[in-house]
Amino acid sequence: MPEITSPYTTGTPCWVDLMAKNQQNAIDFYSDLLGWQGRPGPGDSGGYAICELLGKPVAGIGAAPADQPEVPNVWTTYFAATDAPAMQDTIVGAGGSLVAPVMDVGDLGRMLVAADPQGAVFGVWQAGEFAGARLVNEAGALIWNELHTADVPTAAAFYGEAFGMNFEPVEGVEAYWEIKVAGKTVGGATQLRNDPPGTPAHWLTYFAVDDVDSTADALIRRDGTVLAPPFDMVAGRMTVVADPEGAQFALIKPPSR
Repeated sequence: MPEITSPYTTGTPCWVDLMAKNQQNAIDFYSDLLGWQGRPGPGDSGGYAICELLGKPVAGIGAAPADQPEVPNVWTTYFAATDAPAMQDTIVGAGGSLVAPVMDVGDLGRMLVAADPQGAVFGVWQAGEFAGARLVNEAGALIWNELHTADVPTAAAFYGEAFGMNFEPVEGVEAYWEIKVAGKTVGGATQLRNDPPGTPAHWLTYFAVDDVDSTADALIRRDGTVLAPPFDMVAGRMTVVADPEGAQFALIKPPSR
């Protein structure tokens, strides 16, 4: 079922968010493109917007700190954890580095932001009153999280130690790995050499859509950029794009079941 009603298992992607230089413009862009509803939150939450689809949380959009203009606009993948402080220690012990140490987010939960040994940034979310995305694998919602890394064995060792993830080669697909947690596929990994030269290691967020081509056309009309024109592949039809501020993400329509 696309609706999530039970807690996320540790190591499972449970949320994605974007810190935009112009938060309202970003909310408007994604609302128009993917059908979200959202608005800046109260001041005590830093104005963070929890965007919804069909009345259920699907992603967050915050305002990037004005005093940190060098921070790139990126979609951040958050992995579920039951003990954020302990996970922070585990991440550092496994060779990762902290970007933002554990902090409380009111009664909603606790979070941290870190980077793996090759620099791919990710978040950790310990649920309180807020568990994360409640709708996934539905048009307009999160459907896939993919690691792009230069050294897959090193990445597999790190995420295995930190989150209990297993990287398994996908049969019949060159240089692609399924990422599993407790036997369940939760994401994928690919080699960074397939990205444009100079691209840093990163996690790429995929949103599902009903029609990749028309959504890409709509994105262009809203001042977004198509980085990889729509193409067919084993998991469906997809495209890699960027929003008007340059935050990259992918759009995909899985094959009809």
